[in-house]
Amino acid sequence: MPELQGLYNSNQLAFISNVGTLVRPTSKSDYNQKIALPSGLFSHSDQQVQWQTSVPQTKGASPGGWGGRTADLLMSMNENSQVSMNISLSGVNVFQTGNEAFAYISGLNGGTEMVAYTDPFEKAAVDSLLEEQYKNLFTKTFAQNTRRFIDSSIVFNDAIEPIEILTPLPPGRLAQRFKMVARAIGARDALNMKRQTFFVRAGGWDHHTEVNDAQTVMLAEVSQAIQYFYDALTEIGMQDKVVTFSASDFGRTLTSNGVGSDHAWGGNHFVMGGPVNGGRIYGQYPSLALGNSQMINRGRLIPTTSVDEYGSELARWFG
Repeated sequence: MPELQGLYNSNQLAFISNVGTLVRPTSKSDYNQKIALPSGLFSHSDQQVQWQTSVPQTKGASPGGWGGRTADLLMSMNENSQVSMNISLSGVNVFQTGNEAFAYISGLNGGTEMVAYTDPFEKAAVDSLLEEQYKNLFTKTFAQNTRRFIDSSIVFNDAIEPIEILTPLPPGRLAQRFKMVARAIGARDALNMKRQTFFVRAGGWDHHTEVNDAQTVMLAEVSQAIQYFYDALTEIGMQDKVVTFSASDFGRTLTSNGVGSDHAWGGNHFVMGGPVNGGRIYGQYPSLALGNSQMINRGRLIPTTSVDEYGSELARWFG
């Protein structure tokens, strides 16, 4: 990952060591006695939700994501905006869901194809259906949300249309998603935005087999995409006003299963942006000696920095 190395060496990026879901500070003895452990530990689906909600002690009903709950408190700063401050390039997600806040879902080129009518009679017919006063609550809510989405899409596409990013685009869909994020940030004034969150997913990291071959390709794509995003933000003069951070469900075992690695717990993450004191590794970098005091079976690391701590620093900066 030479691009991330360059950003680190130029103090634009920092690493956070051994982050993971924790109900409370946890020792190997606590783990062995099953005291106050995150619910569904080592389960992809459970840990992904807990990273996004910052509520590791429960399964089932979600309180919403910590990004969405933050947006509930801050969305009033974006006066008269017709588009959600939470924009996702990777579909519906827990992180950006609050009590009132929701995610605006954008495609790689905006949402134009979703709302473009080729026939004026088609548009009139759809508008008529959505403006009907329905008695059924479900039908009424569906019509209202569809109307809001279409109206938001029109506003969003009009705002981003004049925004061009000339920074050369590396291969891969991850960089394409970051290009749309940069365009949306570039359109912040047209969207009446002072605060925005973005959600970008890169999947496929469950390397039970051929971990080295897979990571050689995938880590390279991440590194190039992050460098591209930093350069695109620099192009629009926003590199000091945006924070980019990584999140995942868990790290991987430090022992091999023969051809790859399995589900673990604590993992390392990066944070990039203007307020970040880069060129440093924060938290407790773990000993990799098998069987040490912070390691459980198969080389799984008990986190020493919680998702709560990680998220709280980011949320404080955000306001």
